[in-house]
Amino acid sequence: MSKFTLLLLQAGVAVVSIALWYVLSTYKVLGIILLPPFFFSNPVDVAAQVVDWFVSGVIWKHLWVTLIESVLAFVLGSVGGVLVGFWFARQPRTAAVFDPYVKMVNALPRVVLAPIFTLWLGLGIWSKVALGVTLVFFIVFFNVYQGVKEVSPTVLANARMLGMSERQLMRHVYWPSALSWMFSSLHTSIGFAVVGAVVGEYLGAAAGLGYLIQQADGVFDSAGVFAGMFVLAAFVIAIDTVVTLVEKRLLVWRPAVGEARP
Repeated sequence: MSKFTLLLLQAGVAVVSIALWYVLSTYKVLGIILLPPFFFSNPVDVAAQVVDWFVSGVIWKHLWVTLIESVLAFVLGSVGGVLVGFWFARQPRTAAVFDPYVKMVNALPRVVLAPIFTLWLGLGIWSKVALGVTLVFFIVFFNVYQGVKEVSPTVLANARMLGMSERQLMRHVYWPSALSWMFSSLHTSIGFAVVGAVVGEYLGAAAGLGYLIQQADGVFDSAGVFAGMFVLAAFVIAIDTVVTLVEKRLLVWRPAVGEARP
């Protein structure tokens, strides 16, 4: 399938979904409106709200705050996950000792942690960053750990037979093996970094997309809530596109799906 055809199909899904939303929230079906505008708004009002935010400039401050929080959570959580994942994978005894504690901390509901971080770090950006880090870290950690553990024993044995040092093994064997797993986790982590920031803002903040959605929700403004959600979705897609470009640059050696190695 060509890229143009794929984009056309993706756009078609969006158009059909929005058209159904408009029809079901505007016209009666069997005597009732299936999507009452009070609860679901409609695409016209949501679009008008988004345009008003951008034209008036209200949205830029909130976007910037959420961007800073999300990027910090994403970077700190990813770096921590990569470093600890590599360390645990290369130190089986350490991994075995800390295994139950890692699982225990990972099982904690993040929403429960949000008030604790607010109590510790205040209502500024760092409580939102901390919440985002807890979401991102474990996703990256488990993927990097598994990626290093999945190194082919044959490749490893051949590399050692050729006299590679531990540093060379890390650079030429372990790191390439973990890279695909790492980027796979990073695509998922982007959304979770934003979720951490937005949930933290929703629970207590003075700015950010979560704050904007919370304000709209507080006055039963469904158009404002859906507008915030759409801006948030576009925001995540934009960040994910940047990660995809970096991934293509770093994994240029990897064959495409269905393509054989030369």
